[in-house]
Amino acid sequence: MSLLLDRAGVRLTAGAEGLAVSGVVGFDVAAALAATGSDWLATQPAGNRVDFDLGGVAGVSSAALSVLLEWTRRARAAGLEVRAVHLSAPLIRLTRLAGLDRLLPLDEVA
Repeated sequence: MSLLLDRAGVRLTAGAEGLAVSGVVGFDVAAALAATGSDWLATQPAGNRVDFDLGGVAGVSSAALSVLLEWTRRARAAGLEVRAVHLSAPLIRLTRLAGLDRLLPLDEVA
């Protein structure tokens, strides 16, 4: 795993499977998180499969969902397949409430 971002208690790492986020994601760090992850996605060859792991995100965070949606859009535009999205229990509930669960390949069901 490579550490891509460590700011305000939020960590973004990249590995063979994709991107992983941990910490409390607020709007103060969301733009940097989205940009850093998007930059990493741009380096991946078209046709690759990626996972987004937000299982380590604490609390309910619409900022984290915004980042996830941006990465999903960027990945698809780059010709990458989003294979799985892992979310913490609070993010799963928020995703369902917002109706986004039908748009994402969620890997876990709470």
